[in-house]
Amino acid sequence: MQRLGQHFLKNKRILEKIVDALNIKSGDVIVEIGPGHGELTKKLLERPVTVVAIEKDLRLVDLLTKNFKVQISNSKSNPKSQLPKLNVINADALKALPSLTENLSFDICHLKLVGNIPYYITGHLLRILSELEHKPEIITLLIQKEVAERVVAHPPKMNLLAAVTQSWSEPKIIARVGKKDFSPPPKVDSAVITLVPKSPLSTPSTRGTEYYPFLRILFQQPRKTIANNLTAKSKFQISKDELTQELKQININPGDRPQNLSLAEIQNLFATLYNERK
Repeated sequence: MQRLGQHFLKNKRILEKIVDALNIKSGDVIVEIGPGHGELTKKLLERPVTVVAIEKDLRLVDLLTKNFKVQISNSKSNPKSQLPKLNVINADALKALPSLTENLSFDICHLKLVGNIPYYITGHLLRILSELEHKPEIITLLIQKEVAERVVAHPPKMNLLAAVTQSWSEPKIIARVGKKDFSPPPKVDSAVITLVPKSPLSTPSTRGTEYYPFLRILFQQPRKTIANNLTAKSKFQISKDELTQELKQININPGDRPQNLSLAEIQNLFATLYNERK
């Protein structure tokens, strides 16, 4: 069975590694995205945790409820009530996550998230996670290897996805996963990545909705210079000469490319430009 771009992980060693990466403690609540046949779900339930599994494919939901002998819930169910060991929710995780984590976070401190993510939703999921008011303590995802490498990139390979994700979390690749470890095998290799959210005090001020649009402008043309990107389309209304002077004052080469900037330099650049013109 393969629907919705799903490839089911069958390598037991990798499954154990994913579970171990969650640093599970007794009483944790694990939100699992896309449990599929339940290979990872089974491993999670061997630990002293509650699992909230979100599955979009109704045929897989039926399979899970039969194999694990649980009742189906929906995305509007109240997770504050006494949770069973396994709670299967038939919903689109991209739509259900914000309200689900909000409800769970009130009563449960140790919330963690895990999933074997269909490649085509990875970017959208990372964006949703970045916007969650109450983020899980640890996020462990099995995603396309190329995407994982972009997320953890540093200069001279900094990119928009890395800059956005590293602004709110500490990402780390903990395992590479080959095609043969899945059924059916995908066309590309995968990787397991952990994201540990930073404390609110250590994340940059986004000035409401300003920070992420700034990143998109900065990286809109990766092959162009920093100065060209910021003056081609910018709300700051700054000339290239003025920008050049400001960049030099904070020790950034105007002729350099965005890929060579560190996260600290990017945040310093944003703070400088915003504070000058707020």
